[in-house]
Amino acid sequence: MIQVLFVCMGNICRSPAAEAIFRQYVEQEGWEEGIVCRSAGTLGEHVGEEPDPRMIRSASARGYCLSSRARKFTHADFEKYDLIVAMDRHIYRTVESMAVKPEHQEKIVLLGDYHPERDIRDIPDPYHGSSDGFEQVLDMLEVVCRCLLDELASKYNLRT
Repeated sequence: MIQVLFVCMGNICRSPAAEAIFRQYVEQEGWEEGIVCRSAGTLGEHVGEEPDPRMIRSASARGYCLSSRARKFTHADFEKYDLIVAMDRHIYRTVESMAVKPEHQEKIVLLGDYHPERDIRDIPDPYHGSSDGFEQVLDMLEVVCRCLLDELASKYNLRT
């Protein structure tokens, strides 16, 4: 079982959207017995809340169900998850600063690094922007989540 955790700041926009998109891709491939994904945030101010209504609306229009509740990233996540996927470099550094063991640091990746356009590193936070920002983030997440899943399929020989 491969356990993947998507991490953003508040766990109400980017990471729950990435979780929903990635989960749908996993289900489409029939790999839900082998890959599990969840999401978390580095801040605790939204713990227990549903995703941002604007992200829910935009994602729902594309057929994605954002059903998770916000939770805070903890040290225990390093032990539970095989891959910790940061939405941007700031989140990456925050999570990296919490890693106390070298094997924890090896689990942290930057989601933008999976984008085929190598100049894209960060998935921007749409929270303070317009509805167009949510659409742009979903466009990016669809690409990088597919590329991440393809990478995992290759690494773990999931395609037989």
